[in-house]
Amino acid sequence: MVDAYTVIDTATGTAEGVCRTLCDAEAVIDAHVIAGDFDVMVEIAGDDPHDILETITDTVRPLEGVGTTRTYICID
Repeated sequence: MVDAYTVIDTATGTAEGVCRTLCDAEAVIDAHVIAGDFDVMVEIAGDDPHDILETITDTVRPLEGVGTTRTYICID
């Protein structure tokens, strides 16, 4: 099992909607609107790193309002 965290920069006024949508996504463990350089933080799980990449590519990035993303894969 691989765990990762992705932070997302969203368009003005879209952070809550992006967060709600991602909470319902299959590989997403949890999602939160946050304060700081990014607007949303998402915890993702998969069987291997390619599952994480697939979730980001197919589920996160296509969402309306999603801009820059940064993904950090957990080592332990």
